[in-house]
Amino acid sequence: MSVKQISVFLENRPGCLNEMTKALADRNIDLRGLSLAETSDFGIVRLIVDDVLGTATVLKDSGFVASLTDVLAVEVPNVPGGLNKVLSILNAAGINIEYMYAILGNKKSESAYMIFRVNDNATASRALEKENVKIMNGADLSAL
Repeated sequence: MSVKQISVFLENRPGCLNEMTKALADRNIDLRGLSLAETSDFGIVRLIVDDVLGTATVLKDSGFVASLTDVLAVEVPNVPGGLNKVLSILNAAGINIEYMYAILGNKKSESAYMIFRVNDNATASRALEKENVKIMNGADLSAL
């Protein structure tokens, strides 16, 4: 089970990120998760949103280059060692983590939530579910 992430390629210049977030804000798009990585020439913004196709359309119509990627949204126990438990399961299954980042959750939740880009979503999902780690879908994320 995976969710769609939107990756937006931005020129690395002042105001570009602001222009992108304004385009989303003007259309009332709520960001559930965001990660920003940069190089000297460009940045990659990774977004988790409720309406993936609508958001991708807004970005395209606003002149931004974006792509969709399947990622895993994982509920992580919000206790010391909670993330290590998830990482140990993935490691034991031979899964390589390309990148990961945290996403927003409910203030009352006893869990944290992470997005994982891995080399094999299906194997990672099976390994995590076997150890009773919850893999979240779009509806789960919307309910946070």
